[in-house]
Amino acid sequence: MENIAIKVDRVSKVYRLYDKPTDRIRDALGFSKKKRYKEHYALNNVSFDVKKGESIGIIGTNGSGKSTILKIITGVLNPTEGEVTVDGRISALLELGAGFNMEYTGIENIYLNGTMSGFTKEEVDARMQDILDFADIGDFVHQPCKTYSSGMFVRLAFAVAINIDPEILIVDEALSVGDVFFQAKCYKKFEEFKKMGKTILFVSHDLSSISKYCDRVVLLNKGDKLAEGSPKEMISLYKKLLVGQADGGKIKTVGVEASDQQNTLWKSNYTINPALDEYGNGAANIIDFAVIDEEGNCTSSIIKGTRFQIKSKVHFNETVQNPIFTFTFKNIKGTAITGSNTMIEKVDIGTASPGETYVATFEQDMYLQGGEYLLSISCTGYAGGDFTVYHRLYDVISVTVISDKDTVGFYDMNSETTIDKVEG
Repeated sequence: MENIAIKVDRVSKVYRLYDKPTDRIRDALGFSKKKRYKEHYALNNVSFDVKKGESIGIIGTNGSGKSTILKIITGVLNPTEGEVTVDGRISALLELGAGFNMEYTGIENIYLNGTMSGFTKEEVDARMQDILDFADIGDFVHQPCKTYSSGMFVRLAFAVAINIDPEILIVDEALSVGDVFFQAKCYKKFEEFKKMGKTILFVSHDLSSISKYCDRVVLLNKGDKLAEGSPKEMISLYKKLLVGQADGGKIKTVGVEASDQQNTLWKSNYTINPALDEYGNGAANIIDFAVIDEEGNCTSSIIKGTRFQIKSKVHFNETVQNPIFTFTFKNIKGTAITGSNTMIEKVDIGTASPGETYVATFEQDMYLQGGEYLLSISCTGYAGGDFTVYHRLYDVISVTVISDKDTVGFYDMNSETTIDKVEG
């Protein structure tokens, strides 16, 4: 245990689910002779170690048990089975509101949290200015926390968590509430913590942050530990999990062609924009589309620096001369970042006849910066010399670029940098 900060040993957490409230009461009072509940395993025999000085990420779909394991590690919940051993003082930033009294002012909550962490008033006083400077919420710190916005609240909560001298910092999804500038300040603090040899346990859906800040990643799925390993390996596995290609530790090697043979649509692997802007004159229809990673998986997450494809399948209802297939990436502010089409790429399709179906495949390297982008695809052309939209899906899906290195601006030029020391 000398080098282990957190040891999770065969931990399970079981909840009883009742069909009716009366069944719960009868069971609690011992009146029920038969089992009136179903057992739900929020965690099922989960084990892993966190070494001192490591930054460990925990990822998984909703309901996989991520928050439950953090609550057990921090003592908020007790495990049904198994044991957790912690060596070091923990500071935890779990869901918004945990450990704070909403009727108290910010100052009062700082003292409350400091006391709960074992500090005296004098020790909290010594850290007070650092907390206030980091939170940067001005005079609101003297107001009740119930008057705070979610962004102000998370600023104060994180400022308290990192300034009470923790040996182990545990952070749930709460950071996603803060603005981008505050998040940058938090991640800078993560880097400082890592250099100081502190232990970080980090749960997030932000795969770029997981990739950048974590040494190792644990992947949970429906209460089970599916795997653990390097961020790149676990993110790749997680992407398969999202599209139903990983289950119970077995990875299905189902590529696009295999899916096609099974008569399933590529687009069924994606969450379609509910506010999709779709239009066209009906001469052609985009009947399917896909974003495919370097391993051949349909996915909405692409690792920066890897090769990927965009496919669109178009069925023609009328004769169309020289149709043009297109794609465009926009950022979430609506600015077109990059894109291409078959005319730019000098791919001449010729005449598409009624009843024919074509698949356009655009293959390229992903060097957009990490973040969220909106993908638009279309089939257009020139009818009688006039530009015509046959079918367009505007902002049809979002695509996440996973990056552990972002340069300035929208695009990474993939520079190779050298520095030579010269005399004189």
